[in-house]
Amino acid sequence: MSDGLTVPDGAVWIGSAHPFDLHEAYLNFRSDIRLSALPRQAIFRLSADSRYRLWINGVFIGRGSERSWPSSMAVDERLVTDLLQPGLNRLAVQVYSPGYSHFAYVHRGACGMIGWLELDGEVVLTTGSSWSVRRDLSWSSRVDRVSIYGTGVEDRDLRLAMDWVQADASAWDKARVVQGAEGPIWHRPRPRATALPVEELRVLDAPWQVRTGPAVAASDDPHADLRKVFSVSVTGPTPALLPRGTSAIWVFDLGESRACLAGAEVTAAGGERLLVSHAEKLRHGELLLSDPETYCRMRPTDRFILRSGRQLVEGFTPRGARYLVFALDGGGVSPAPRFHVRLPVTPVEARPLPKLEGVLAGVAEMCRRTTLNCLQDGFVDGVWRESSLWLGDAVAQDWALRAISDDPRPLLFAIDMAAEGVDAEGLLPSVLPGEVPAYAVTDYNFSWVELLAGCATHPGVAEPEAVWQRHWGVLMRMLERMAMARGPDGLLRNPPGRRLFLDWSPMSRAEPNLTLNLRYLHALRLAAGMADRVGRTADWSETAEGLARALQGHRAADGWRESPGGEAASQLALALLILTGIVEGAEAEALADRIVARSLNPEDGPLVGQPALAGPFMHHYLFLALQSLGRRADIHAIIAARWGRWVREGRPTTPENWSIDFPDGSACHGFSAHPLGWL
Repeated sequence: MSDGLTVPDGAVWIGSAHPFDLHEAYLNFRSDIRLSALPRQAIFRLSADSRYRLWINGVFIGRGSERSWPSSMAVDERLVTDLLQPGLNRLAVQVYSPGYSHFAYVHRGACGMIGWLELDGEVVLTTGSSWSVRRDLSWSSRVDRVSIYGTGVEDRDLRLAMDWVQADASAWDKARVVQGAEGPIWHRPRPRATALPVEELRVLDAPWQVRTGPAVAASDDPHADLRKVFSVSVTGPTPALLPRGTSAIWVFDLGESRACLAGAEVTAAGGERLLVSHAEKLRHGELLLSDPETYCRMRPTDRFILRSGRQLVEGFTPRGARYLVFALDGGGVSPAPRFHVRLPVTPVEARPLPKLEGVLAGVAEMCRRTTLNCLQDGFVDGVWRESSLWLGDAVAQDWALRAISDDPRPLLFAIDMAAEGVDAEGLLPSVLPGEVPAYAVTDYNFSWVELLAGCATHPGVAEPEAVWQRHWGVLMRMLERMAMARGPDGLLRNPPGRRLFLDWSPMSRAEPNLTLNLRYLHALRLAAGMADRVGRTADWSETAEGLARALQGHRAADGWRESPGGEAASQLALALLILTGIVEGAEAEALADRIVARSLNPEDGPLVGQPALAGPFMHHYLFLALQSLGRRADIHAIIAARWGRWVREGRPTTPENWSIDFPDGSACHGFSAHPLGWL
């Protein structure tokens, strides 16, 4: 990412008139400007903490900004020449701040925005106290979070909404200056690092299912209300009339899991309730609505209380789903609702898929679709449940994306965001950006080394050495911290409070752990190779050799162990033994035979006498090991067997694990699409 951005004099961060408008706050900002003539070029630059929507002269322009650490806030650049007019022009920005950190954003106790309008190279408008602001009280602040990963449920009373985008704002409060362009909250601005998304507007006119039934009394939990409404309704035709005391449900199938923003145009008498929800899969042919008592605490249902008359209903934050659910209370008027969805897409100049035959062609298309669906402002793991940028996941996602595009921005964004978030001990964050100690993962530090080394083979990175040099200090500190965590036996122990690695497999986590130390060894050797290439002095090769010797203690008479005297080595550990050169020759080939046999066995659960099966993501390392032995035919055979099973089941995207029967299991996960890079 760029080191910074020149901000014109006068542009400052502005916020609500009340400094404690923080929790689940929706702030409406307005500014008018008069133009005597139209410019040849007009650019509006804007950043917000944490998300914004922009209108100019009543026309919706887009949403942003890119996820950022508070230390360097991303500024979007939008060409708005065709949206301006002679005379009065009205700029309207709505900013949402949850007031707390989550898995895609770090909160620092302030909500605000900064921006400036440039006409033909001259700055004519900047954010400051001349702007007007009003908190939008139609959005409730008393809401639950959608899940453990994200922000709040949207609960809006449209009877309290105002037509603020075009209305006269002269009676509003004056915006409060929160700080200058650079300050203690937001340290410095930077240009956006990833491509601006575009949005496709799609009309929804063919419901997958329609249900009708009695209305259910409203509670404080919209998602619980939806589950009740669903349970008392039955399938049938679209109702011509929806009297009071009844409800109707429309379910639309997008055909694949997508980032999306659902909307409706509805006629109401006033006071009716419209619930808008999101789901990703079926169970026994029926829509599976999330149960918030399960692991992820999913409540993906927003609520809108309608005003009288015809109205447009749309939320603020895009969700992710395959199935969109609209549940409308009857009000005695003909509903005649019209539904639509906005589908944000990050533009990528993608190459066509290679010519493949049979099931591998289907796998490639499934993986391509998943990779592009899981590309927003950088990689995200899964659109439905999280939309988080995980450092470790970026390894597999980059491998898939480079198979269809030379765009290096998502890779470089992950590298830079991780380095910027390094903690006082030198360890890297697991979520970018994020302060999520409950999910701190040790081997993601090693994933970052793999991402750095991967710059050398990425077709879009012209100078990988420059990327390495920029982050050399972070690399040294992190590896020094790992060296401090090694015990008297020379093996790495997991730092307290951190997970060793994330893989939904039954492999042992006992320490000293073979898999964790092999990931460490692989990273050390990659780091040593980078040091040699840029002429840096480091002892990483010597450290790696010492670690390799220490790992011999995991070898038993009957084979390798995940921990000395513990369970047999997992499939992933066997692959890493090959990849790191701990085993060679006939022994490496024998381990490869075991790896291939286990993956080709269709059983997903534990099998007596066979290594624990790695999850889809970790198969990337299995393929790296097999590739090092020249066994590409085995790689393709595994892809055809395991990913081909999903194709034969008709799945449009790759799930996060071999089985996603658990309620929150995701059917679209970018890290599982890495076979695209191997095809």
